[in-house]
Amino acid sequence: MAEKSCVKRLQKEYRALCKEPVSHVVARPSPNDILDWHYVLEGSEGTPFAGGYYYGKIKFPPEYPYKPPGITMITPNGRFMTQKKICLSMSDFHPESWNPMWSVSSILTGLLSFMMDNSPTTGSVNTTATEKQRLAKTSLAFNCKNPTFRKLFPEYVDKYNKQQQLVSENLSPESPQDSKPEMKKLVDSSGEDVKIAGTLRDTRRNGKQSFPTWMMLLLVSIFGIVMALPLLQL
Repeated sequence: MAEKSCVKRLQKEYRALCKEPVSHVVARPSPNDILDWHYVLEGSEGTPFAGGYYYGKIKFPPEYPYKPPGITMITPNGRFMTQKKICLSMSDFHPESWNPMWSVSSILTGLLSFMMDNSPTTGSVNTTATEKQRLAKTSLAFNCKNPTFRKLFPEYVDKYNKQQQLVSENLSPESPQDSKPEMKKLVDSSGEDVKIAGTLRDTRRNGKQSFPTWMMLLLVSIFGIVMALPLLQL
């Protein structure tokens, strides 16, 4: 069971995060356990993690802030193992270096900074930039499969749903109803276009009607030439 000082400290830190959010970091305690926090780190631009959303947990000890928390990441990311504690100077891997003045925001800011680095540590993995980029693109879809993530971070679920809607709209074939207004716009865009279209229609119509007349004249001319050939030979 958490000590009173621990509960007050974490409640205070949560209020501070709500009032002054930290860039690229979102963190919230579990509704049922103030010691169990969940976070989302957004990948920084100019890095292989850009566009990625990395979900993880911070487990605080009842003695916090006098003892450090344990930190894990759930989203596959190419930098840290998933479901394994990450070794940081701000985590319970190094209680000797822990500073009680550090807060949730400073812990996550430090984690984000360390994530962008390539320094090896316990719980880290070595992958290519291409693999990190691939995981960044699929991170939000992966997170939204997690019931706890969906419950604690509905804004990211909404973001994912909007992305899926845009993809669906871009991939859907154009319906006949949609194509008709475009055809109308194309024909009616200028009077000249309409006039040309009308002329072409009239030409086709007149051509069909005049076909027997000019054909008859051609046949008469050919017949006249044939009949005149004997006279020319004389």
